[in-house]
Amino acid sequence: MRKFRLLAPGPTEVPPQVLQAMARPVIHHRTPEFEALFEEVRRGLQWLFQTRQDVLILAASGTGAMEGAVVNACSPGDKVLVLKGGKFGERWAEICQAYGLTVIPVEIPYGKVADPAAVGEALRRQPGIAAVFATHSETSTGVLNDIEAIAAVVRKTPALLVVDAVTSLGVVDVPTDDWGVDVMVAASQKAIMLPPGLAFACLSERAWAAAGRARLPRYYFDFLTERKSQAKHQTAWTPAVSLVAGLKVALELMQAEGLEAIFARHERLAAATRAAATALGLTLFAERPTPAVTAVKVPEGLDGGAVVRLLRDKHGISIAGGQGSMRGKIFRIASLGYADAYDVLTGIAALEFTLAELGYPVRLGDGLRAAQDVLQK
Repeated sequence: MRKFRLLAPGPTEVPPQVLQAMARPVIHHRTPEFEALFEEVRRGLQWLFQTRQDVLILAASGTGAMEGAVVNACSPGDKVLVLKGGKFGERWAEICQAYGLTVIPVEIPYGKVADPAAVGEALRRQPGIAAVFATHSETSTGVLNDIEAIAAVVRKTPALLVVDAVTSLGVVDVPTDDWGVDVMVAASQKAIMLPPGLAFACLSERAWAAAGRARLPRYYFDFLTERKSQAKHQTAWTPAVSLVAGLKVALELMQAEGLEAIFARHERLAAATRAAATALGLTLFAERPTPAVTAVKVPEGLDGGAVVRLLRDKHGISIAGGQGSMRGKIFRIASLGYADAYDVLTGIAALEFTLAELGYPVRLGDGLRAAQDVLQK
């Protein structure tokens, strides 16, 4: 018998209490019972997003919320600024291009952070930008961008700031209202500790006004239609009922832990992972690492795909490889959501075995000791 562990940056492991809630008999979504459930999770999401605004709950992946953000913020012919520093920044550009928007890219080398000054300069060079699309925690590179500083720059212009917080919400502090983010999107399968299938979108008053003016085609992702329904604790379309039931329990677990403790736990686990990688002679990839996932350069002469495959097939641990131009060049170990110190230690021990089996000169225990030193503090 072999136990399998998810140390990938999504989907992540789901707590047993959440799985139990999802296994209960399905209730009809047009009933007072569902409305009471939906009202409770809407309040919980406001707590998590740190917002007074509505948080829309959509039956979709995070990319669905991203597409919804684009079509509700923009009109045909709009110019938009897109921060492209990884696969998910590039996804913003691809969605915008699919709707015929004029994309002005801010190119960021993989592994580097977005420079708020460069964003400001791009906005000055290109007057009339309708929206700025940014990624907070760039999962593909392990970088955490400074959205607070970027928001301060964008607020000086008429442009909306639209942020992908899929792997930062519930990992680091994301005070949506205080930072002045106009649209924040997230998804269920990361730190919120659910299976994939729910997406979330939080809009500022400025963004809601823009949604009223936006003229890109939309139907399922019409946020104004959805907002009217959700104000009555219903959804415009059929919701993912069992996921909403699981969301209630997941939010209760998060509220019991508390936001500050959640943020501290993620930083501690990531710091231990980074310390272990360094002690093994490995090089970190991200200039400013996100606590959600640690990106590590593959040592010269090793096959990055082989690291991922051997960890999964022999040791039962799923991590992630590199994406796009980073395929085979980095691997990524996540420590978000339903993760604790023993998940990290197990993952590091298996990584040591894997590297040794692939011929990398590693002394077993060096990474573990470094991780334990961090976790013991």
